Amino acid sequence: MFVIRRETHNPILSPRHEHPWETLATFNPSVIREENGWRMYYRALSNPAALVSPYAGQSTIGEAFSEDGLHFNIRRQVLMPEEPWEAFGCEDPRATVFEGVTYLSYTALGGYPFNKDNIKVGIAIAKDRKNFTERHLVTPFNAKAFALFPERIGGKVAAILSVHTDEPPAEICLVYADHVEDFWSPAFWATWYADWQSHKLVLRRSDNDHVEVGSVPILTQHGWLIFYSYIKDYFTDSARVFSVKAALLDRDDPSKIISHTESLMVPEETYEQYGVVPNIVFPTSATIGDNGRLDIWYGAADTVCAKASVKLHDLMRALDPERPARTFIRAVQNPILAARGEGFESRNVFNPAAIDLNGSIYILYRAMDASNTSTIGLAISKDGITIDERLAEPMYIPRVDFEMKHGSPTGNSGCEDSRIVRIGDTLFMTYTAYDGVRAPAGVISSIRVADFLARRFEKWSIPFLLTPDNVDDKDLTFLPEKVDGNYLLYHRVNNQICADLLPDLASGTRASRCIEVMGPRHGMWDGKKVGSTGPPIKVGDRWLMIYHGVSRHATYRLGAALLDSTGTSVLARTADSVFEPVETYEKEGEVPNVVFSCGAVVRGDTIYLYYGAADRVIGVATASLAHMLDALS
Repeated sequence: MFVIRRETHNPILSPRHEHPWETLATFNPSVIREENGWRMYYRALSNPAALVSPYAGQSTIGEAFSEDGLHFNIRRQVLMPEEPWEAFGCEDPRATVFEGVTYLSYTALGGYPFNKDNIKVGIAIAKDRKNFTERHLVTPFNAKAFALFPERIGGKVAAILSVHTDEPPAEICLVYADHVEDFWSPAFWATWYADWQSHKLVLRRSDNDHVEVGSVPILTQHGWLIFYSYIKDYFTDSARVFSVKAALLDRDDPSKIISHTESLMVPEETYEQYGVVPNIVFPTSATIGDNGRLDIWYGAADTVCAKASVKLHDLMRALDPERPARTFIRAVQNPILAARGEGFESRNVFNPAAIDLNGSIYILYRAMDASNTSTIGLAISKDGITIDERLAEPMYIPRVDFEMKHGSPTGNSGCEDSRIVRIGDTLFMTYTAYDGVRAPAGVISSIRVADFLARRFEKWSIPFLLTPDNVDDKDLTFLPEKVDGNYLLYHRVNNQICADLLPDLASGTRASRCIEVMGPRHGMWDGKKVGSTGPPIKVGDRWLMIYHGVSRHATYRLGAALLDSTGTSVLARTADSVFEPVETYEKEGEVPNVVFSCGAVVRGDTIYLYYGAADRVIGVATASLAHMLDALS
């Protein structure tokens, strides 16, 4: 579980109109941390209309320096085209200090129009770590993003590079040499290139995708950490998604991939979505920051430089191949509830809510019979895992027209996916009502705590609609306390989590607003839709929300977010999922690859998460509340 935090000062480097060579864009930075600050090398693009520049419309390499890693005020142009093989531009630097010398590799454009035959790798050398007095053509073939490892591996000089970037599919490859000078030897590359595919790292999942080296590798106690660009559906303009991924390589043999992440960043902010080339986050550097922080430097929309950070410990834990199943650990007794008998729960039981009352945890679950009618069943556990009692009859059944079956006799209908929250001495239950014909509707009913505990379930109030007519609006739940005298309702509209404030829950007032709380992140594990689980958990003056996210491949996972005191503003959100389908009973069932929760209970430092698995059975998993808050804070 880890959180990617974008720097609030982003973008940290933008074009300067008083500098003709960087009037249009400044992006794709490579950063070296020095004793007194941060030195940044970046791609600078001049405006083609700025004819006062000798490099109008071309890319050159700029340098900037900052004492705090945020404000880069000292800027100069350090590399301009000089050689025939770079006559049309120098792009996307990667800087490495190796054995006391600064090596700055870059993409060299040697012809126009640009193609695979004139896009190669160049390198510049600064032996005094400041002035680049020597440069060479590196690859005689099409390549980009060459980055030296900062130290020898097995006595060899090592580098990582992107091969065939302009005649895809591209591959990320490793190369070793006895001497740095070998890297600009055509004979050396002729031997390497004859068998280049044996040197690739298998990081690309599909021939429809594209990969490119991002950062200079960072040595950690667990291995070499790299960030790289992963572009899904590269060949389809309308579907293309730029993202950032991380991988951990073996310390002694980087050709061995220990593990890698899913996409941990996609374009979300305005400066990432709009620019010279919109919707791009492109990682080109990473440095160890202060207080266990790792900084990721990236280009945004091919226009500006930006920075994000992650707690190194959290990221490395996520990259640990021996890690437990994400953040939550399954009970060995799972599944704790399954279908039984021939009655109301004979087909499936799933998607449970939960509430802790008088020392017992009450699990309200969706039960489906042979005709696909859903009711709400009830099970009780004292320790949170062992089921001590399970009612033989439903606790709650369809009672009004909008949840009675009007469609096919075997079609879905009834009361689905309840959430329960206590406010004062009243329990409010929200759920999805479906009649098989009209759009699913969000509904609320209530009961006094005393009546619930006494099992006077006939006291449930007559349900009424909370969501507008003919709107697909699900995943309703409430904040367990009022906000400025109003009830805060969460609901899902257009695949995003929305909120609305309701003055009361008795007059039939419906939700009428979609105050956006959280939306899907296109290209990530929660890129198709998101929805709330149970009511958020109060932690100090903030709220912990566990939510479900659905990928474009229809896998349901769970994530976590920290909300402010109002319950409507996201302070932090996990980049990875905290729980995902792993076990057979989660991957195979009525709907495969689903973990779906409608509620959790906190006892001490332990979160008990109740969830439906593959729309067939119910499980429980636990996690440390302190661990989750540490990652999110």
